[in-house]
Amino acid sequence: MNGSELLTPAQMAEADRSAIAAGLSGLGLMNAAGAAVARAVRARFRPCRVLVLAGPGNNGGDGYVVARLLEQAGWPVAVAALAPPRPGTDAALAAAAWRGPRHALTAGEIARAGLVIDALFGAGLQRDLDPGLVDLLRGVTAPVVAVDVPSGVDGATGQVRGFALRAALTVTFFRRKPGHLLLPGRDLCGELVLAPIGLPDAVLEGIAPRSFGNGPALWHLPRRDAGSHKYSLGHVTLVAGAAMPGAARLAAAAARRAGAGLVTVAAPDGATAALLRGAEPGLLVRDDPPGALIGDARRNAWLLGPGAPPGKDILELLRDLAGAGRLVVADGGALTAAAGAPDRLRGAAVLTPHAGEFARVFGPIGDNRPEAARAAAALCGSVVLLKGSDSIIAAPDGRMAINGNAPPALATAGSGDVLAGLVAGLMAQGMPAFEAAAAAAWLHGAAASRALRGGPPDQPLIAEDVLPEIGPAIASALPG
Repeated sequence: MNGSELLTPAQMAEADRSAIAAGLSGLGLMNAAGAAVARAVRARFRPCRVLVLAGPGNNGGDGYVVARLLEQAGWPVAVAALAPPRPGTDAALAAAAWRGPRHALTAGEIARAGLVIDALFGAGLQRDLDPGLVDLLRGVTAPVVAVDVPSGVDGATGQVRGFALRAALTVTFFRRKPGHLLLPGRDLCGELVLAPIGLPDAVLEGIAPRSFGNGPALWHLPRRDAGSHKYSLGHVTLVAGAAMPGAARLAAAAARRAGAGLVTVAAPDGATAALLRGAEPGLLVRDDPPGALIGDARRNAWLLGPGAPPGKDILELLRDLAGAGRLVVADGGALTAAAGAPDRLRGAAVLTPHAGEFARVFGPIGDNRPEAARAAAALCGSVVLLKGSDSIIAAPDGRMAINGNAPPALATAGSGDVLAGLVAGLMAQGMPAFEAAAAAAWLHGAAASRALRGGPPDQPLIAEDVLPEIGPAIASALPG
């Protein structure tokens, strides 16, 4: 276990049950969780008037512990309970140990707070907040520290259940939830602290998590040795379109920087080929029909779609390449060509749709993006990289990674072409499809962050700015 596992709220509850069945105290876990929140608060805020908003469940129980520990440290603390805990529960025991002020949950109490501890609901909230409660929470102006997740955020999907508080700090326990990384939940969490509370990693054996936070702990990049040569490092072939050859150039540059030994752009005509030959000196260009190149087994990875028209020819080429055992990344025009017909993408190793392309091919995404991506991957038998600031990488076998390092600056034309080229370049070197797609998403975000040179994450970038930072991003992800 490397800590990258993500647990749904149901899985986290199962982890708690397993630990308690193995002999850990439920109240002890609650006390550890509350202590972690109190430590995080004291490390970041000065003593002030604190109001703990406590719900009736275990999240509220954590809040009572936070109140007690902050009060013991000399902070002025009061608790406003939404409802009392159920008698006999750990939360009821935690509430009974609180001897300080208890106030009604009113707009006046909220207005007087200098800091709000949000312990109303945990990550498992599956209904919209009550309108009356929403009216009260809209009056919160003090900084908010959320216990587990901000109230109103669905821990499984990151979606907002009607309304959610925006936290300055969120403290969660043992493992993160998908909602900590998925938008809009990620933005509502503020700073995220993952705190150990005594749960052993062994509880994960019975859960067998299939969701992960993306990062170098999840995959291993290809390594070169003294015996490596250009043919051993794979050959990527991209099919270009005449109208937007720049897309192929960006994708090809990314594939080369990802480490592919050879990269060829298959141009649709002589004029486009001549244009592309004037680009990078190390880029190979062919203008014979792409189908004529399929027989060369050294061309092990193909990228179809960047800047290419969405005609039936591209899907026929995908079918022929899959039949020949070639690895195919389907992007852009290849995805658009399969609108409403996802079965025509079967045989592709990786699909790289943005939200609009996904909807055109597979139908509306809905509120549960992880499950939509998983269903699409299972349907096509392909890894699906659903692009966004919170890209989701889903494999046909149910594995899923959520990427959280992409800055808003990547919202620019050509960015997706660079990402698709990274995927193809990594697969050409032997990375399995799921790992290649996950690594490409992370490297893309890391390279963009480096290109910002410490500036704000939403400052403008162009896709070309990202390319020279791919190598340093790869170096940062290599062990040692």
